Amino acid sequence: MTNSKRTPSGAALSDTIFDLLQLNSRILTAGDRLVAGLGLTSARWQVLGTMIAAQRPQPVAWIARDMGANRQNVQRIVNDLARDGLVEFQPNPHHRRAQLVVLTDKGMTAYDDAMQLQTPWVNDLAEGLQPEDIEVTRKVITALRLKLEDGGAADA
Repeated sequence: MTNSKRTPSGAALSDTIFDLLQLNSRILTAGDRLVAGLGLTSARWQVLGTMIAAQRPQPVAWIARDMGANRQNVQRIVNDLARDGLVEFQPNPHHRRAQLVVLTDKGMTAYDDAMQLQTPWVNDLAEGLQPEDIEVTRKVITALRLKLEDGGAADA
């Protein structure tokens, strides 16, 4: 075992990461409750949102990449969405085996309905917080995400 010490920034970030992990768990639980009546989960909702943000059909591997998630996990979720008629698979002219995942009208409606539920929920959650503070937090999270994506921090 090494006797290394965290820098003050490293110690603060370590505590923040732990808080973010706890927050992530609570957000997923709250999201699951919020959209349960729509036949969605937080994971399904996130896949639909990632597809909408891409603005074009993509193979599962690309959706997983955009989410920063494991392809196999995303494949399982996409298969469930397809079974429920929220997405469908279509041939990919650029790759025979990697079909494109396409949002159906039912999937778009489910996503829109979820976002309608999310608006009052997120407004209530943001109550008492300053937009400027939220934006600073977002900038820090984005900078950390980019560092990890670029390999700027050693992968453990």
